[in-house]
Amino acid sequence: MSKPTLKTISKLSGLAVPTVSRALSDAPDISIKTKEKIRKIATEIGYVPNRAGVRLRTGRTNVISLVLSTEDEIMNMTARLTASIAKGLRGTPFHLNMTHFFPSDDPMVPIRYIVETGSADAVIFNAVRPNDPRVEYLVAKGFPFAMHGRSQLVERQAHFDYNNDAFAQLAVETLVKRGRRHLLLIPPPITQFYSQEIIKGTREACGRNKVNLVIAEGVTSDSTIEEVLEFTRSTLARNPAIDCIVTAAPNAAMAATAGLEKVGRVIGRDIDLVAKDAITFLKLFRNEMIIIREDVARAGEFLAKSAIHAIRSPSEPRMRHLDTPLEVIET
Repeated sequence: MSKPTLKTISKLSGLAVPTVSRALSDAPDISIKTKEKIRKIATEIGYVPNRAGVRLRTGRTNVISLVLSTEDEIMNMTARLTASIAKGLRGTPFHLNMTHFFPSDDPMVPIRYIVETGSADAVIFNAVRPNDPRVEYLVAKGFPFAMHGRSQLVERQAHFDYNNDAFAQLAVETLVKRGRRHLLLIPPPITQFYSQEIIKGTREACGRNKVNLVIAEGVTSDSTIEEVLEFTRSTLARNPAIDCIVTAAPNAAMAATAGLEKVGRVIGRDIDLVAKDAITFLKLFRNEMIIIREDVARAGEFLAKSAIHAIRSPSEPRMRHLDTPLEVIET
């Protein structure tokens, strides 16, 4: 049996081959109804586009590369972010591949490889630094990209970010309403832009509400569970006045909980803990935790669409979104 081709779909659909090709390429001038009809036929007959042929005709790979660090804290959301990006690409001709790099590696290496080999049409990356060299390089090369986070270098570039300043301020205000006045903050690594936003928001809210603030030194929310546990235990042992903790990572929240329980503290009674969580998993761990939601699913779908937009409309303004935390889940 011969392999299905565009001509096969053309005969079955009654549409011209160029129309079939443009529908499968998600061309904007083809109606949604026609695209759905063509894709249904393509799926039913097992049509698979010839990648080499597509590249020769269009100069594109129809691949978007997701570049992620293997750091433990980031890996908490990797599966959900990846799944939501893939969902955002559903029904388009684009496919997703993943490129990982280790924390000790130069994050520029995978970016340069993708650009120089032309192995993808766009990249999506996270763990964005305030002056991220990846942004400067990609802008200089004119290579499409989208960031899960923001950089101070080029605010006009495609990104989806969570308003971490607002998260921190909301966390402090929530704790103040519960009568807390001595806060321990376990932030992400200071090299990342969102860490600086969290620290800024926490300081402003603590100053406004006359809350004593201790910022963790020597550990971050990306540190190992053992490191965060021991830091929390020893800090609370030395400073029993601390009556609340804020951190942005589920792993750090669980480790801090284990540490505070080591010194006999009880969440919801003599100490409160606020953390970000994408799926409210932490409420299953300790229902007394205070959770502020981060919608990673929405982030992934938006990043997929913004990467496609950057590929197809390079001269138009990039898609950007700053997500504001609204939902606080208490006991």
